[in-house]
Amino acid sequence: MRRFSRLLPALAMLALVLTPTLADARLGGSSSMGSRGARTYSAPTPTNTAPSTAQPMQRSMTAPSAPGAANPGMGAQARPRSGFMSGLMGGLIGAGIAGMLFGGGMFGGMSGFGGFLGFLLQVFLVVMVVRLLYRWFSNRQAATAGGPSMFAPTGNMGNAPMRGPLGGVSGGVTGGGMPSGGGPAAPPVNVAPADYQAFEQILKNLQAAWTAHDLNAIRTMSTPEMLSYFAEQLADQASRGVRNSVTDVSLQQGDLSEAWAEQGRDYATVAMKFSMIDVTTDAAGRVVDGSSSEHITATELWTFVRSQGGNWILSAIQQMR
Repeated sequence: MRRFSRLLPALAMLALVLTPTLADARLGGSSSMGSRGARTYSAPTPTNTAPSTAQPMQRSMTAPSAPGAANPGMGAQARPRSGFMSGLMGGLIGAGIAGMLFGGGMFGGMSGFGGFLGFLLQVFLVVMVVRLLYRWFSNRQAATAGGPSMFAPTGNMGNAPMRGPLGGVSGGVTGGGMPSGGGPAAPPVNVAPADYQAFEQILKNLQAAWTAHDLNAIRTMSTPEMLSYFAEQLADQASRGVRNSVTDVSLQQGDLSEAWAEQGRDYATVAMKFSMIDVTTDAAGRVVDGSSSEHITATELWTFVRSQGGNWILSAIQQMR
């Protein structure tokens, strides 16, 4: 019995690992995945629909462009160190202390200027000289780096309320400006009511294609990266002998978080709150998760991309914290 009681925690952990996560069976798996161009690792701008911070990307084929890209702001806080100053400081301290210890110091080594008291004074003077030189070089670097920036925010990063259908607003919204993680200003992108209608239609059509396991239809509405994630999810469900269905999708609220252009493509990140029937059944048609009659609500940030003049397709899904 004692041995069995000791094995219980391990068996519980193994059961958790092997148990299918059916609650995450819907499109996207309730995780954050995909790419948002240069803003993949920057948090989208909060909106009325999604006022909290979005989860960072858990899966993406876009590699961070810089060491601090995965955590915006760290790069700005870390001040670059000068290799020249590091070498100069090390050289001065090393040469000074070595000279003092072996009789070649500024005051004749340990035997000069009062023995040990003179040695301490020499160390103090070396350190002071090095600190003065370091400050002088640091001030010069700061003055050079603090000059006027060649980049300035452009456009209007405002939020566009989408009452009812995404297209139910008059006029378009221009998005652009500085990305959340810093960097050059992006050209503004005009998001018109027709674009909002396209976003809502993609939301509904993708859920229908997901329910039908129609990868060809999903391919026409998403990037190859997102298609690969969805195909992996569907294959995982098939191996478990379950099937997830998302039906009766209804958009309740939505608004624009960001819209920008880069490398000949337009991007738009949209916060959408929608209701649906999310149910998972086994091979015999028995409900194993969710309900076939009760609606649930989800709030997600969907990023769409298009070639300039082309149609919008899905490039990322992010959950809220």
